[in-house]
Amino acid sequence: MENRRRAVAAASQLFRERGVNGISVADLMKSIGLTTGGFYKQFASKEALIAEAAHTAFGDLDALLASFDTAQGDHDTARGALLDFYLSAEHRDHPGTGCPTAGFAGDMAREPAAEDVRETYAAGVEAFAEWLSDDADDGLPMVATLVGAILLARATAGTQLSEKILESTHKALTASHGPLGPPTEPPADRAP
Repeated sequence: MENRRRAVAAASQLFRERGVNGISVADLMKSIGLTTGGFYKQFASKEALIAEAAHTAFGDLDALLASFDTAQGDHDTARGALLDFYLSAEHRDHPGTGCPTAGFAGDMAREPAAEDVRETYAAGVEAFAEWLSDDADDGLPMVATLVGAILLARATAGTQLSEKILESTHKALTASHGPLGPPTEPPADRAP
């Protein structure tokens, strides 16, 4: 059971960092010190691992969002703190521990994902949107804006445009949603 947990945790990070096709079963198992044969003792297929890794990543995101609520005391301030974190250089530069909505987006769009993988992803996106929702909307426009911004910032990392994307998106979301609470530091353990 411990080997399975380690494989899922490593896959959750590596899939967000390198993409589902960017990491082989052999590379994944090597990263945790096990053989490829050990993989097939734990999982029926790579698709089964992808679904479990996505589920785990979204569970980590749920915990992160709850920690923002707890640390900030009210939901509007928590949303503001999440916005500060999400549109930061730290989040941009560490996709392996970043938001699974962005981390799995390219694979979900490009690959014919198994039904359980797509359902897991869709449920995670909906939960994230619900957390971001307010009286004005259901949170989906903010999710789409945040994910698009972080993907573009990652794609242009190392250029001035990347910083501009983060800053201008933060400014636009703050302006369109009103004050989301004062700028704050995210909780110490903020990796989803």
